[in-house]
Amino acid sequence: MIPIYLDNQATTPLAPEVFDAMLPWLKDNFGNPHSPHVMGRQAAAAVEVAREQVAALLPQNGRVIFTGSATEAINLAFGAARTRHGRDQIAVIDTEHAAVRDTALWYRTQGFETKLLPVDADGLIVLEALEACSGEKTALVGAMLVNNEIGTIQPVEQIAAMAHEAGALMLCDAVQGFGRIDLPQQADLIALSGHKIYGPKGIGALWVRDGIDLPPLIHGGGQEQGVRSGTLSPALCAGLGAAAKLCADRRQADMDHIVDLAERARSLFGDWSINGSTERRYAGNLNIRRDGLDVARLMSDVRGVAFSAGSACASGSGRPSHVLAALGLKPAQIKSSIRLGFGRYNDIDDVEQAAHLINQAAEKQLS
Repeated sequence: MIPIYLDNQATTPLAPEVFDAMLPWLKDNFGNPHSPHVMGRQAAAAVEVAREQVAALLPQNGRVIFTGSATEAINLAFGAARTRHGRDQIAVIDTEHAAVRDTALWYRTQGFETKLLPVDADGLIVLEALEACSGEKTALVGAMLVNNEIGTIQPVEQIAAMAHEAGALMLCDAVQGFGRIDLPQQADLIALSGHKIYGPKGIGALWVRDGIDLPPLIHGGGQEQGVRSGTLSPALCAGLGAAAKLCADRRQADMDHIVDLAERARSLFGDWSINGSTERRYAGNLNIRRDGLDVARLMSDVRGVAFSAGSACASGSGRPSHVLAALGLKPAQIKSSIRLGFGRYNDIDDVEQAAHLINQAAEKQLS
């Protein structure tokens, strides 16, 4: 039995149009895009078309660097902090994805001071904390557009302005918002991922504002603009490009559809509490809790629905959600929380059936 899929924050299904765009580059057009012959030039041209499709959704005054994932893009972006001579402080929101948060903490071993900025009970950054720590030592400020666990939308434009006022760069993890909501036009570095927007796994990208230098993260032949060595996959690039174009073409229709799903879901989970802001959140993310519930047992009992207890990247670590802890939730409340993620290919029937199965199992457990 194929479960109802409501885990679109973890990954999304591949769009049929994306599969069609990738197929020629997986089959007959197998040339190396870095080769000078005709097949290589054809492959290189496909890569550049994809680059333009991704860039069309980003600010105009920058360049797109293809990477193997958003995590790689974020690690590459952090290298910009090394170029800010005389500045040795990094500040990121405490609820950032591990790709940002753990990288920022690792930079402590490289001589940087790392500040984890607190959030309020809605998951929104405490801007006074950013203002208090920003200064002549700040090299980089990191803030995600949409939180992957609770869907909170951060005031990224304001954060970018504050970072610039201190002379720092601003990195935005836009993985959960790219192609769906407005991106911060003042950001200096923006990371995104293919498999979160109905594209393929194994590819991401970093947008870099003009004038910002990055030291290479992967050394070798320097194929991707001198900062990311390794042979690019035309198929993966074409897939990401097609997914980005599809998001642009369908943005309003997708959003209207997901808002409808979210509103129906909220009505069906009236006995649950919402984690994170009820207003400043991406509609496709619903993180809810029911006190006294054992979510590990719930997930085992509800095999007909694919949902999660938090970030897929941390679910196997055994660590409680640092995001929910930052909201001030107690361990028991964290263990009673689930995340539902709605996407383009879900329908109302999916939401209603999933809610029935989850609520039924929850009532049985609590009784």
